[in-house]
Amino acid sequence: MTHEIIIFGFGGQGVMSMGKTLAEAGMKEGLSVSWLPSYGPEMRGGTANCSVVLSEDEIVSPMIENPTELIVMNKPSLLKFEPQLAPGGTFLVNSSIIEIKASRADVSAHYVPCLDIANELGNAKVANMVMLGAYIEATGLLRYETIQEMLRHIFTGRKAALVDLNVEALRRGAACIVREA
Repeated sequence: MTHEIIIFGFGGQGVMSMGKTLAEAGMKEGLSVSWLPSYGPEMRGGTANCSVVLSEDEIVSPMIENPTELIVMNKPSLLKFEPQLAPGGTFLVNSSIIEIKASRADVSAHYVPCLDIANELGNAKVANMVMLGAYIEATGLLRYETIQEMLRHIFTGRKAALVDLNVEALRRGAACIVREA
């Protein structure tokens, strides 16, 4: 199966690192991957998005028109890109700063209070890991162990103390997903 994911938000919300982590974890698990970042003219506070394709088959193009999964970290992204999500797709919304709900009934929508949870954990910068944990739980696509291993590889030396915080953020994000019976 092929998963076409687009992650939208403002610069500084960890959109690119979330996408890159998905791509690298997919590669580690033997999937074909594509990661295509896109930045607005401003960095922090400007628009940012990335497209990630994870597939058991060869990826023909990194371009995505109708993603199977859509992750939005800000309200303008929800309003603009919700129509692009493929019918039956999975929609993850940062409900800490987006007060509206998805308008479509033909998708599976999950509302994750990323920033609220990150602040509870004492570091707003892990909001993206909260969302990543929710994504992994909602899709079942990747293993948590793979992400944890990657975090241990990324955060070394003085930053090794951040591994546990990020792992807890993943766990808390996953706990936000309610499985349909």
